[in-house]
Amino acid sequence: MSECQHVADLPRPEPAPLSGACLECEAAGSHPVQLRLCLVCGHVGCCDSSPHRHASQHFRDTGHPAMRSFEPGETWRWCFVDGSIV
Repeated sequence: MSECQHVADLPRPEPAPLSGACLECEAAGSHPVQLRLCLVCGHVGCCDSSPHRHASQHFRDTGHPAMRSFEPGETWRWCFVDGSIV
């Protein structure tokens, strides 16, 4: 793991999740593989193994650089800009 410049700029404490599921998947009638939490705004989106990749789409739409796993027992974080675990 590394500390990228984007981690230092994240809000502390991290934002509360805006939902408990990927709302875009629910609206599309799709099932996410795993969930990711945006560490800037709290958006919950599905991972890149899911059919629609809503967490990555959220990054492309907003520029919010970092997310973490929203799966129970997982704490890893990812920076989309640097393409690395942080």
